[in-house]
Amino acid sequence: MLENYRSPWMDEDVQPFADSIRRFVTQSLAPREEKWRQQHQSDRESWLACGEMGMILPDVPVEYGGAGGTAAHVAAVVNELNYAGVSGISLGINHIVGHYILDDGTEEQKLYWLPKIASGEVICSVAMTEPGTGSDLQAVRTRAVKQGDKYIINGAKTFITNGQLSDMVAVVAKTDLSAGSKGISIFLVDTRLPGFRRGQCLDKVGLQSSDTSEMFFDDVEVSAECLLGGVEGKGFYTLMKQLPYERAQIAICAAAQMERALALTLEYTKERTVFGKTVLDYQNTRFTLADVKATVLASRTFCDYLIQQWVDGKLDSATASMGKFWLTERNSEVLDRCLQFFGGYGYMNEYPIARMWADARVARIYGGANEIQRELVGRSL
Repeated sequence: MLENYRSPWMDEDVQPFADSIRRFVTQSLAPREEKWRQQHQSDRESWLACGEMGMILPDVPVEYGGAGGTAAHVAAVVNELNYAGVSGISLGINHIVGHYILDDGTEEQKLYWLPKIASGEVICSVAMTEPGTGSDLQAVRTRAVKQGDKYIINGAKTFITNGQLSDMVAVVAKTDLSAGSKGISIFLVDTRLPGFRRGQCLDKVGLQSSDTSEMFFDDVEVSAECLLGGVEGKGFYTLMKQLPYERAQIAICAAAQMERALALTLEYTKERTVFGKTVLDYQNTRFTLADVKATVLASRTFCDYLIQQWVDGKLDSATASMGKFWLTERNSEVLDRCLQFFGGYGYMNEYPIARMWADARVARIYGGANEIQRELVGRSL
């Protein structure tokens, strides 16, 4: 973390929570990352432990199984996971699905799903992206056809986080082909149902400890109670409402990763010697890392602004999009400059900086490609 800087949203309630999360993540989760990288997924034991720590739905009311906190508590969790280099536990997906249900689900859906999600018993996925459809949500081809009091779902999804582990999938599907965005609905699908299939765990450039998969829905029959909110055509509205918070979390990830990269690089350059001097003794190193530190501090203050807007319920889509594209791009720049100081070791996967560099690249793509974010901000000008 940056010395002599305290985030304004980190108050006397959030700070002890963040401290406890830091200890837990450092002692219990970070040591498991290597195993997760090898098996390309995390473990259920860790999800349940995160649930016990109140990390999964920290801002959901206690009556639904959450911790009763605020968005600041979510930010603290995301921040600590990323500063510690833990990428195998994709809690953000559970948070997003939890808020789909909290904000737009029926009371029965809230009471059934939210406590299980908060405890880590139910791991979630969002089945949004399709082989031919990414940021253009209105072009999804997965269909959900009503037959009596059932829906029959058919379609294929790809790039699904938690795809190998998930117990419940929030499936984005068309319920009315002629209604455009108003024909999109979300279904809460139990992955044990007949007709649901997982594809193989996809071979990614980075994020090796996080499972990403294809999913297939072949005549999957679900009850009408699985329709989020019990009303057709509200799915696009739900997705759009939650996207700013998803993008804020991506921005928080980027800020924390930059801080970690700077700390790792300072430690390495102070110890590594070249031609009789430490790497940090060279003017080029100091000048470059001075630029990096300024970028990291500027990124942190921008990130803190996003978090405060989120806490205050004022975070709008354009601001979240700005944060997402600007911070993820600064992160890639910072990691690239930091990696250079490690020389050949910086290209070895045994070094955290190499993994961070590879992991960070996808953040400019997922959550809505940065080109799409610029388009959204441009429309607000």
